[in-house]
Amino acid sequence: MKRKLVTSLSLAGSVAALFFFQIEMASSQFGGGSFGFNASDPGVRGDPAGAGTPFADLTANQRAFFDSGAVDFAAAEEVDEGLGPRMNLDSCGGCHIQPALGGTSPFVNPQVAFASKDGGTDTVPSFIRANGPVREARFVKNLDGTADGGVHAIFTITGRTGANVSPPGPCVLAQPDFAGQLANNNVIFRIPTPTFGAGLMEQIPDAAIMANQASNTSRKQSLGIRGKPNFHVAGRTITGMTNNNGNDGTIARFGWKAQNKSLMLFSGEAYNVEMGITNELFQTEREEAPQCQFAAVPNDVTNFDATTPVEVLGGIERFANFMRFLDAPQPSPDRPGGAASIANGRQKFVEVGCALCHTPSFSTSKSTIAALSEKPVNLFSDLLVHDMGDGLADGVSQGEAGPREFRTAPLWGLGQRIFFLHDGRTSNLERAIREHSSFGSEANGVINNFNNLGERTKQDVLNFLRSL
Repeated sequence: MKRKLVTSLSLAGSVAALFFFQIEMASSQFGGGSFGFNASDPGVRGDPAGAGTPFADLTANQRAFFDSGAVDFAAAEEVDEGLGPRMNLDSCGGCHIQPALGGTSPFVNPQVAFASKDGGTDTVPSFIRANGPVREARFVKNLDGTADGGVHAIFTITGRTGANVSPPGPCVLAQPDFAGQLANNNVIFRIPTPTFGAGLMEQIPDAAIMANQASNTSRKQSLGIRGKPNFHVAGRTITGMTNNNGNDGTIARFGWKAQNKSLMLFSGEAYNVEMGITNELFQTEREEAPQCQFAAVPNDVTNFDATTPVEVLGGIERFANFMRFLDAPQPSPDRPGGAASIANGRQKFVEVGCALCHTPSFSTSKSTIAALSEKPVNLFSDLLVHDMGDGLADGVSQGEAGPREFRTAPLWGLGQRIFFLHDGRTSNLERAIREHSSFGSEANGVINNFNNLGERTKQDVLNFLRSL
């Protein structure tokens, strides 16, 4: 396949970093006295991106596979390469670019410009905004009231370059009736999850996740914290699973509901669902209108005629290698608020109970890749799914994660994220914390502890989180 790099998105990320650096500098000038002081989100940390680079100890060959994956990850697909017929964007990098390639939603949402890119005739739905997060939309129910939960792609290839070729085209498709579904309260949203350090997360042993789940039992019970892994074992046989880890009974850990087992599955599914690119894991088009098929299916495959090992791989293997070799985000030792504030905030983060779910660290198992073998994983997540109550409920079940359950979001790299929670409903970290508390939420006890802190201490906690 030919590839076209999405350089404009990198520029957007740089503009976002400068914008929020200015906000941070303005919002972090606290008054000298404590009277009337209210803790507030310091804003996106304006440092250079502490992420987006490969592990330093990769071999030369591993680095070559990382570089090849990065190029594909940043590349824009076109109609003759299999883009669509329905999609949410045309590149992985468009969704995962803040603060660097592999991250999350940028400040300038590329979906707005994409609606009319290359002659596209799509309209921009009301929930997509230029200054809002990249979003995918899911419908909670089908028309007959049965559970839906699937992604309904926002855009089509109608009108775009290559979509009028005859035969088989021209391709003419209607967008979903988002306005009608919104009026029926039937639409929920997801935003991109960062992929930094994903290879380390993939290598955490299931036994370590289970042991952590069983730790601090009495304190978790006193606070109402439960949590469970996204897997299910009936005896020793598993059938009909929907969390994409087959019949092996191991713990899935990627995605907002920990619905994907591995980076390969994560890549293959996203390639098909978000971009409409069929591949060797997901070979069936999600929209099979014959007049809208302009590339062979599957669209992206192993190149058996390649002359080098790197060129053999299809896109999903390249994406998986890029994410697997992508180093973890690096925290700041003193920004925002200074080292003493960050240290106190970290201590209070543990004391109020946040760390009972946002587990500060795991270790990887032995791996054939030295960069991933027996390494610390400072992700601040237990990788379990928890009942977050009515306030965050999205009505969608995936695998063993129910309508109110979500994976504990890893917090590493949080200091440079713009949007929070699964649907990107806020860019204010303090509000994101408050949103954890609602009827039935396992976080209610912890949030109550946080609310009882003094404002200066709350600020320390916010500073600690923004230092990550």
